[in-house]
Amino acid sequence: MSMCHLKNSCFINLQWSLYKACSLIFFLNILFFCRTKLSFTRWNADWKSATSLYEQAAIAYRFRKDNEKAKDAFEKASKGQEMISSPWDAAKHMESAAALAKELGRWNEVSDFYRRASELYRECGRPQPASDALAKGASALEEKSPEEAIKMYDEACSVLEEDGKEQMAFDLYRAAAALYIKMEKYSDAAAFFLRLGSAADKCNAINSQCKAYLSAIIIYLYAHDFQQAQKCYNDCSEVQAFLNSDQNRCAMKLLSAYEEGDAEEIKRLAQSSAFNHLDHVVIRLARQLPTGDLQAIKKAADDGEDSLDEDDLT
Repeated sequence: MSMCHLKNSCFINLQWSLYKACSLIFFLNILFFCRTKLSFTRWNADWKSATSLYEQAAIAYRFRKDNEKAKDAFEKASKGQEMISSPWDAAKHMESAAALAKELGRWNEVSDFYRRASELYRECGRPQPASDALAKGASALEEKSPEEAIKMYDEACSVLEEDGKEQMAFDLYRAAAALYIKMEKYSDAAAFFLRLGSAADKCNAINSQCKAYLSAIIIYLYAHDFQQAQKCYNDCSEVQAFLNSDQNRCAMKLLSAYEEGDAEEIKRLAQSSAFNHLDHVVIRLARQLPTGDLQAIKKAADDGEDSLDEDDLT
């Protein structure tokens, strides 16, 4: 047999196998309908066999780029694995269905399927893949449904926090904060960096902790909230690791320059090496400082000093 004939024969066999696998969907739908209806008499659904057939059909449909049918088949295969007490495989199939839902632009299903996959992973006692599934959903939804993406990032962080694995969530805190910045919700972004700082404190990740605190201060300054930036600095300085850090000294100089109304000093500090190792989204904000009314901040600082002088009875 020539090489050309052999290739043609293999291709025909592959096509026939795919046709047989895909035709199983119609049969399975009828089978499950009948067996469900008659189960109260004498029939029981053979979930193991049916699940195997759904898995074959899902793969075949995906190979044919029929994403709609592949998604449905993976969803049914997931249900089958769940029924035969195999939550790990059920979660894997649900993730496959979620990925296809993304391709189809079914954003509600993307959220629902990844959440369900996360629940199934947790049934297996596997918090890391449970968190990863939520993070995949969040990443997929950032453009189309940012509010839902934020919720999923938050849930993904919480899964790891509850299991005492905060260090595995560092990238998730950063991703959520970056998305909040993109949405111009700066207070929420700062709050996520502070949450990262708290998590880093538990892991003794001092460098990450100090960078997170400095990031939060910069975000408050960018959002024209000098008072909150100052409060954040004071609160974070109660942590010994931050108090003795380069990031603390940089933040202190930055706040002092704001109080003095010195725009040039603020710009100079924003170019310093202490900023170069922060997240890119924070660096971009720092490079745009100062924002807000510097003179109003200086006046408020001067008024505060005058008030202290009047109260000084020594």
